[in-house]
Amino acid sequence: MRRPGALVALATATILVLMPFWWMVSMAFKPEAEVFTQEPRLLPAQPTLGNFSVALDDGNLGRAMLNFAIVALIVVVANCVFALLAGYAFAKLPFPGGGAVFLAIVSTTMVPVAVTLIPLFLITKGIPLAGGNDLLGQGGSGLLDTLAGLTLPHLIGPLNVFLARQFFLGLADELGEAGRVDGAGELTVFWRIYLPLAKPLVATVAVFAFTAVWDDFLWPLVVTGSAETQTVQLALSRFLTGGNVAYGPAMAGSVLVILPILAVFLFNQRSFIAGLSEGGVKG
Repeated sequence: MRRPGALVALATATILVLMPFWWMVSMAFKPEAEVFTQEPRLLPAQPTLGNFSVALDDGNLGRAMLNFAIVALIVVVANCVFALLAGYAFAKLPFPGGGAVFLAIVSTTMVPVAVTLIPLFLITKGIPLAGGNDLLGQGGSGLLDTLAGLTLPHLIGPLNVFLARQFFLGLADELGEAGRVDGAGELTVFWRIYLPLAKPLVATVAVFAFTAVWDDFLWPLVVTGSAETQTVQLALSRFLTGGNVAYGPAMAGSVLVILPILAVFLFNQRSFIAGLSEGGVKG
């Protein structure tokens, strides 16, 4: 039987963690007059959905959420393809200098985002034949202020490559050798033999890629300049920092922004945890 003190500590920690979220949801359904009442209520006395319509219309969250969905889909697919192929190559196809290349890729996770911000900006601006650029990447804006430009820093995550390599190291080499004996090529071995075993890894990589886009505020702030290309984080920040902040719609917008990442995690929770545990046990 657990000690009462541990249960009290657990209950207290749970309340402290969940209370801000509960307060945010409660304020999202409160009319403006009730938000500023001197007697705060945990539950709205007169619930309203008006705050959500204001957030979607005045805060431009509807367009921003669509932009986010497009960027997140591209990034998730790219990571599930490139990170898994790279991890498979590092784990099952040894080549000269492979260890050094892998170490260099993983080391980039320790580089602050601010250090790579200017080089990434210049690369995005200098994409040849994009945004009015010539073959040398001069004369135009490249992929600045475009959804394609938003995806560039996230197309392949170093942490995802690391997890993929660790996962494939944990799978027996004999599986691939049996396929090669039967005449299968390397891509067939990967696609038909190893990939079906890597479903937890795919879920984990997808969640990490999705959250990388969801958490990113600095890159959209730098690379976008119009309301047509901004993502939810940027739209919400501009909505909150306006001259007269309406707290009800602001909290409604926050609820709408949080829902996607909660849904992704809840639907992939088991596979996500399995992918993390299986991807981190092999050295």
